[in-house]
Amino acid sequence: MSRILVAVFAVMPLIAQDARQIIEEVQRRGRSNSQRYEGVLEVTSGNSKVSKKSWNYVRVGSYGESKAVIRFTAPAEVKGVALLVVNHPDRSSDQWMWTPAIGRERRIALQDRSTRFFGTDFSFEDLEERDVNHYEYKLLGEESIDGAACWKIESRPRQGKTSQYTLSRIWIRKDNYVPAQYESFIKDELVRRLRQSDIQNVQGIWTARVLEMTDLRRKSTTSLRIGKLEYNVSVKDEDFTVQALRREQ
Repeated sequence: MSRILVAVFAVMPLIAQDARQIIEEVQRRGRSNSQRYEGVLEVTSGNSKVSKKSWNYVRVGSYGESKAVIRFTAPAEVKGVALLVVNHPDRSSDQWMWTPAIGRERRIALQDRSTRFFGTDFSFEDLEERDVNHYEYKLLGEESIDGAACWKIESRPRQGKTSQYTLSRIWIRKDNYVPAQYESFIKDELVRRLRQSDIQNVQGIWTARVLEMTDLRRKSTTSLRIGKLEYNVSVKDEDFTVQALRREQ
């Protein structure tokens, strides 16, 4: 499931019977025809050096079959760098990155999906969206995050699904079905932790406005703050092509 933004519809929570049903409910409530937001990122390295970036994000399509474009808008040295993610319900996403400085796009190979996305602590894989059927789930129990009661769920990629992660643990808030935290493991090592907070109701959708990704190996953190955000906006399919990446926006 996408680590960039996970949101759910503002309706009363249901009684979930097992881990898969909880995740299905998260995805059901999170559906929108399209989405657009402006994000500000603050990257803090292991030696406490801080850098700031901004990007625009736009998505179209149903969960697991959506297309998304992330385009940096600042600072000047990264402005125009863009990533196209085409998600599929039955396999890993297709991804292409456009870099204006070299004047060409490149396809992101599967073996490169574990690398950092342009100096942030999000990997390329963290930016894709995966359908519930890509994983096996297990309910581990209940635990609170930031004072909110959560279901704690373990997910493992199904056989044949490509992922850098051996397993992930997800904390889903009981009150609004927003994931509050992800922990991602390679074998038995915890390598990344994503915390989601400042949850607000936007156009009837509960949305985490602050996402903090920590790379435990690098001891660095990227904080993403969601600014202007709209759901079900008018977008064009032709904006989600490799050719469209070359256009300045």
